[in-house]
Amino acid sequence: MNGASDIGWGGEPRGGPLVGVKVVELAGMGPGPHAAMVLADLGAEVLRVHRPGHAGSGASLRGRRLIAADLKNADDLDRVCRLIDRADVLIEGFRPGVTERLGLGPDECCRRNTGLVYTRVTGWGQTGPRSQQAGHDINYIGLTGLLHAMGTPDRPPVPPLNLVGDYGGGSMFAVLGVLAALVERQGSGRGQVIDAAIVNGAPALGHVLWSMLGDGRWSDQRGTNIFDGSAPFYCTYECGDGGYVAVGALEPEFFAEMLRLLEIDPGTLGAQRDKVGWPEMRRVLTETFRQRPRDDWTRVFDGSDACVTPVLTVAEAAEDAQLQARDVFVEVDGVRQPAPAPLFSRTPASQPVPARDGSLTPTSRPPFR
Repeated sequence: MNGASDIGWGGEPRGGPLVGVKVVELAGMGPGPHAAMVLADLGAEVLRVHRPGHAGSGASLRGRRLIAADLKNADDLDRVCRLIDRADVLIEGFRPGVTERLGLGPDECCRRNTGLVYTRVTGWGQTGPRSQQAGHDINYIGLTGLLHAMGTPDRPPVPPLNLVGDYGGGSMFAVLGVLAALVERQGSGRGQVIDAAIVNGAPALGHVLWSMLGDGRWSDQRGTNIFDGSAPFYCTYECGDGGYVAVGALEPEFFAEMLRLLEIDPGTLGAQRDKVGWPEMRRVLTETFRQRPRDDWTRVFDGSDACVTPVLTVAEAAEDAQLQARDVFVEVDGVRQPAPAPLFSRTPASQPVPARDGSLTPTSRPPFR
């Protein structure tokens, strides 16, 4: 990795397996900033270059130094180029061709810095008939077949927040690409360009659907599959107080344990995997779960292998005993948020810190000297 004495680098000491890795993030929205946050969480030094007056805000900017630069200004552009010259990784999420027009395209940057891992995070990718079109998470997963598989058959498909596309198929595959390229660079000494497109990553997340479709265990008709909520033993149920429980009793022994704790005679239901009996099974389970509040059911199933757990709100999740035991959440600058993940035995990540200003002002120009 490049030395800490390089131009613009050498921030506060941090912990984590990526200490020494230097990342320039060209500020954008969605998966790019998330990928930069993950790398910063794991110890990389990340400089986020943003337009003056558009630094952004929120917990997703944690761990970075914020550098204001007008990339259409020759002096600012030169300073940013000098930062990239000493970087290990660059992350950008613009439409194809934008960084080229700015003079920061992969050909130019990789010519100046042959070890650079140039990471492009987009929805449609760098090529193809839609590559220049606007889009969002819902559009990308809609085109890949994943959105169609979500929800009940009597309602339109339900968007899974923006987790499957932006973050699962986009930023996390960008991070995977960065790490793989850094490992390869140890042998070759050369960087490369990563085209991390959501339309490539999201289907890879959903590989099990294509696998099951191939051997006849999945149907494109919602209401007949196990993992889409159609199976009465793999879905959610409303409780007596309006709360919900999540039921994942897939295996026969777990299903039997659930029925035992619900005090339901298995003989009154059909075979677990017989779809003909699913409507009646769902009716019985629905009526049973409505008899008691969610937290009562939580106590009933606590410690069992029935695979029945409460559906917690975002605020409630931070108070869960399992998540507290794992230190899943931390507080940064007064804001509760997820802690860095995964956990490492020898090189644990440091406590996240808020973003720090390093804008191009007369008092803060030293980072670029």
